[in-house]
Amino acid sequence: MRTSSMSKMTANRGRNEIPPTVAVGKNGVTDNVIAEIVRQLRTRRTVKVRLHGESKLSRFEIAKELADKSGAKLIDVRGFTVLLTRKKTKL
Repeated sequence: MRTSSMSKMTANRGRNEIPPTVAVGKNGVTDNVIAEIVRQLRTRRTVKVRLHGESKLSRFEIAKELADKSGAKLIDVRGFTVLLTRKKTKL
């Protein structure tokens, strides 16, 4: 196994321990949800979002919408949990 694979495994292990800090309810993706994700991304590297309720959109479409509107990078969608991270800024 290469070193880069080992570092990815270590990073993924830590992501599982992060509790969901933002919830998307039956109202879907609102301005308040986006504002909260942006606020948390300023202080944290990653934000875990829990999807609740029924929606006309699939969970993958909701995850992409969250990433696009918040300016974050979509890392993973597992079940009804979405993991977002800050995009790297170019110097």
